[in-house]
Amino acid sequence: MAKYRCSYCQSDISGYRAQCSECVDIDLCLQCFSCGAELGSHKRDHSYKILDDSPVGAFDIARAWSLAEETMLLDAVEQYGFGNWDDVASHVESRSAEECQDHYVTFYVNGSIGKETIVLTKSPVKDHSCPEGGPLSPSITTPIRPIELSVQEQHDLGYMPFRDDFEREHDNEAETVISSLANNYDDDELDIAVKLVQVDRYRTRLKERERRKRIAREYNLIQTAASLIKPKSQTPKKRTSKEEKEFQEKMKVFAQFQSSSDHEQFLEKCQEEKELKSRITELWKYRENGITKMDEVDDYEDELYKREKKKENKKKLGSSSPVKRVSMVSKKAAGGIEEKLDILIDDEGLKDEGEENEMKDMSILPSYGMLSEREKKVRICLYFPAMACCQRERRR
Repeated sequence: MAKYRCSYCQSDISGYRAQCSECVDIDLCLQCFSCGAELGSHKRDHSYKILDDSPVGAFDIARAWSLAEETMLLDAVEQYGFGNWDDVASHVESRSAEECQDHYVTFYVNGSIGKETIVLTKSPVKDHSCPEGGPLSPSITTPIRPIELSVQEQHDLGYMPFRDDFEREHDNEAETVISSLANNYDDDELDIAVKLVQVDRYRTRLKERERRKRIAREYNLIQTAASLIKPKSQTPKKRTSKEEKEFQEKMKVFAQFQSSSDHEQFLEKCQEEKELKSRITELWKYRENGITKMDEVDDYEDELYKREKKKENKKKLGSSSPVKRVSMVSKKAAGGIEEKLDILIDDEGLKDEGEENEMKDMSILPSYGMLSEREKKVRICLYFPAMACCQRERRR
């Protein structure tokens, strides 16, 4: 609770106050004093003096620290750590970083409190990294033989030569065995034994990792891997089809009996064999159609394409154009049809190849199966008169 009250506004005064030198028991707060407050015989032009009734600090200094500031300083050092004076000053708010540092070092480190609480005895430090100091890590002092690799090869391998480490080591998840271990105050003997077993497993896996790394260095496997990766990175990979991927999956069982290069060569030869067989089949097809020279292949392909195109057009024409049946035929028309049929049939009674094709095209028309052979011939002459004219001219 404040010791003084303002004689004008009757509010508690904490800190600085203005006391009248001419009047008795006239104390004003700074706000009322700045406004020129007057009461009774007290006038604003009276002489005065400024007094400070702040609480006495813990240490006898010119600008004393209040107990609240001392408490905030100790809490800030404990929370942010010794040396983070900017964070400490922002926590104290009323003091700067230099003031916080000087005050703490002067009274809590070098002062009587620090002498009674801080132990200055230094414990001897023993170096266990050297072989003379102990067997903890003798490989640290062993010089590593440099490996000549380009920057691109190091990037491809994920290898760091100055540390002799890879970005992804053998058994890279070994640390997960001990990552969740912690010493708890309520652990019994069984819990401690289980944790020691996990630590022992972790050390065994580290030994295996170190053994593999040592073998890789002794037998120059790192340079060998870099030389194998280099041509692969320079030459673009050929895109494989779905059939090739399925074939490679089937041939994986034989990869264990041969090296990587031999297995890749085996797959390439199999693919080459397949292409040769396909080419031989294509050449046999040309030979069956009477093609004996490669110069004739283009002409043959063009004619084959035209023939297929013509068949497709005839099928479209037959399916799209409606067919009109003739219900009654006069004798004169029937005689003309017989004459046309005689023209279509040669002396030996054999049909022309074009007629057979036209009859095949007529087979897709409705009710074609209900006609007799003579009616089929009549229908051909009705709907394909141009062919009959060609046959007539040829016989002449």
